[in-house]
Amino acid sequence: MRARDRAPQAGTAKLGADFHKLWTASAISNLGDGVGSVAGPLLVASLTADPALVAGAAFAGQLPWLLFSLLSGVYVDRVDRQRLIVVVNLLRGVVMSALALSIAFDAVTIPLVYAAFFLLGTGETLADTASQARLPAVVPDELLPGANARLGATFTVVDQFAAKPLGAWLFVAGTALAFGVNALTFVASALIVAAMRPIPRPAADREPKRSAVRHDIAEGVRALWANGLLRALALCLGAMNIVFCAAFSIFVLYARDRLGLSGLGYGTLLTTFAVGGLIGTSVASRLAARYGAAALLRAGLVVECVTHLTLALTTSPWTAGAILIVFGVHTMVWNVVVNTVRQRAVPDRLQGRVVSVYSLMDLGGAALGSLLGGLFAQALGLTAPFWIASACMLVVTVAAWRPFRAATTVTRPAPRTPPPAG
Repeated sequence: MRARDRAPQAGTAKLGADFHKLWTASAISNLGDGVGSVAGPLLVASLTADPALVAGAAFAGQLPWLLFSLLSGVYVDRVDRQRLIVVVNLLRGVVMSALALSIAFDAVTIPLVYAAFFLLGTGETLADTASQARLPAVVPDELLPGANARLGATFTVVDQFAAKPLGAWLFVAGTALAFGVNALTFVASALIVAAMRPIPRPAADREPKRSAVRHDIAEGVRALWANGLLRALALCLGAMNIVFCAAFSIFVLYARDRLGLSGLGYGTLLTTFAVGGLIGTSVASRLAARYGAAALLRAGLVVECVTHLTLALTTSPWTAGAILIVFGVHTMVWNVVVNTVRQRAVPDRLQGRVVSVYSLMDLGGAALGSLLGGLFAQALGLTAPFWIASACMLVVTVAAWRPFRAATTVTRPAPRTPPPAG
């Protein structure tokens, strides 16, 4: 029986032991990801000063979402999700260990870094999709907003607040050390997920037979596209991530050359995301209950416009840090609202495929943005991506304002399962 079919229990234990294991694994994984997200750009920047090559490293890690996200969604819905997360995280630990060894023996090159990031990104399409798809089976439906907020808070505190300065410090202390720590976190996370209780899928949510991969992908696309709100959210997020990652793919160079920050300063500046994110996760559920999801989503669009405009204009690290705090609040509130809306609108058997379509728009947009950002910065200067992002977000805000009117996290929409193909 799925967790959402069980009566909620009183007290703090109502999220369940399995959620707390998932939560712990997420915290450890986020620590490694945060260390890698700082050490990675610093490593590439130490090998080259070319903005296009620096942005290319981000693109290499995001490209798998363009190539494999839909296929990954199919297999997440076909195989045991818990086992898939364990295997993929162990393999990602092997890849990160190999990168750390190449650095330790002074054999690291730009192509090698690109290859490692591509493999890590490929694993991420499977592990992250499986984790998101599994959450509704781990906690009761009415507790999804709180569970999403708690996972978001963990990401904020660990990945952005604690890990960012730690990653910068580890990189300065010993470059290979930073990536070795990341490898260990993948392994530890895998072992914790392996200790979770297996949750069989309900008979109603199991596929009656194994269909063609193309059919399964099409069914997931139709399920998202048939829901007007999910469709609007996916398209909007794709556009948002193109312009965001176009700007932030060269952020390490922007921080160094425009704001005058050292490597440690860069890592510290990134923690301002965490300050805002921690605030956002602590108030997201209350804000959604008071103002509604539509108002929060619309406010987030305005914050996106203002953030890019401010970063295009400023040369002050303090001003940049202040606006990134505001942006961090928006990011976490947005994630809690959107994840809850999607999880409630989609039946379990389609969770992986719908998440994969959403992720294609989300991280596929990020990949395209990272590629464009380096080219814009190379041709027009380091602030050009921020100017372009600000103008594009103004257009997105106008286009998305009306569709977001339908957003709500209070009531659960009835699942809309598309008719079979043919």
